[in-house]
Amino acid sequence: MFHHKKIVPNIFQKLNRFNSSIAPKLPQNDFIPEKYSGLSLEEMAHIRRTRLNPALTTYYQSPIAFNQGYKQWLFDINGKRYLDMFGGICTVSVGHSHPKITEALEKQIRKLGHVSNVYFHPKIHEYAYRLTEKFPGDLKVVYFVNSGSEANDLAVLMARAYSKNFDIITLKNCYHGMTYQTMSLTSNASYKYAVPQAPGVHHVMNPDVYRGCWGGAHCRDSPIQTSRNCSCSLTNCEAKDKYVNEVLDVFKYSIKPGTLAAFFAESIQGVGGVIQFPKGYIKKVYDIVKENGGVFISDEVQSGFGRTGEHFWGFEAHDIQPDIVTMAKGIGNGFPLAAVVTRPEIAQALTSSMHFNTFGGNPLACTVGLAVLDIIEEEKLQENCSKVGTYLLKELEKLKRKYRTIGDVRGKGLLVGVELVNNDDISSPLNNDKFSKIWESCRNLSLIFGRGGLKGNVLRIKPPMCVTKEDIDYTINVLDTVLEQTENS
Repeated sequence: MFHHKKIVPNIFQKLNRFNSSIAPKLPQNDFIPEKYSGLSLEEMAHIRRTRLNPALTTYYQSPIAFNQGYKQWLFDINGKRYLDMFGGICTVSVGHSHPKITEALEKQIRKLGHVSNVYFHPKIHEYAYRLTEKFPGDLKVVYFVNSGSEANDLAVLMARAYSKNFDIITLKNCYHGMTYQTMSLTSNASYKYAVPQAPGVHHVMNPDVYRGCWGGAHCRDSPIQTSRNCSCSLTNCEAKDKYVNEVLDVFKYSIKPGTLAAFFAESIQGVGGVIQFPKGYIKKVYDIVKENGGVFISDEVQSGFGRTGEHFWGFEAHDIQPDIVTMAKGIGNGFPLAAVVTRPEIAQALTSSMHFNTFGGNPLACTVGLAVLDIIEEEKLQENCSKVGTYLLKELEKLKRKYRTIGDVRGKGLLVGVELVNNDDISSPLNNDKFSKIWESCRNLSLIFGRGGLKGNVLRIKPPMCVTKEDIDYTINVLDTVLEQTENS
């Protein structure tokens, strides 16, 4: 054990607190966490500074060290309980430490922890069948990998091998990973290193109906619309056509028509701030991709597995069937598991050489994946996302009408973003100091959010899909309390 003096103790001082008589009360919970007896917060901080990756992002001025999780709850090393409305960056899908996953994993690891996929083992075959049955049409071949970045990297190789073309289009503001190649797909300077980017990637205008050039109050497939006026009607989104023209321009100036390898898009942009596209945009782009020899790749890393409520996969809301689908995060409820699903003829393109992944599809990962599918179905979590998520969005819209700090509320199901601005000014994202004050105040009231968007001014709300109406009421009460204090201070 370490015995050094406390390092920079001020960062561990308590931040501003609300009067306990007016602070919202956490929903009832009878779970009792185990008593913690490990490293102190100061000891962890020292190791993090001296022995861990120095580029690691640490949330909050006074870091939280979590010891245990249960369903939608997290407990720090002092036993304090938090409502997790971020789900480990949209990763905890069915709830922290779900007993069915724990039991299945323990049973499997006692039997067989790992063999290479050059051998047969039952779990990879069971899971491959169950997972691909969730897809429409001939999307029936799966490659198992370990992370979303790895899945997207493989999808690039697959698209180029199949199409025999090289150029790929992605949207500005997107995030597809941090490997060398997926960093090039990503279009956000915060995730770019000053090194030559992988060639052949073109970024087109992001069809953002809140901050973009076109779109407004009739454009999103969401229970909540932006308050920005537009000329679109309820039945015809003119904005989508203008954004589509920006895609067509690429074939005038950058890519020879007919030589596209792939178009890459998230169904709803996650890291970029939960950005939703105009209705009909993806469907029109899909047709352009086909006309130019490419495949359409749908990144479902954050929007898959029922999180949007209405559909199991985000792409279904766009009325398309992609050629390749990538997925991670919620697929394993936090276990390192990811996948690429495609059509048989596209999968066949990778047989021209050897393709191998040591850990992808190992018995433990597939056991967890199967349990996650079971839980989503048995506990009706997709339906819960629709019901509870819609309730959350509508309650957030009420707060938007009350506080000028909220510029936009958007999303579907339990994939939600709240953009914070200065006095309802769309052109003025809330600065970091003001955003952090709100964020920290919510944390002090045991409410955990993520943050995202190009300027880091979007509350990212992506909780475990088992959250309840009572949890949403608490979330709204906390935000109401914090925003009222913030705007009146």
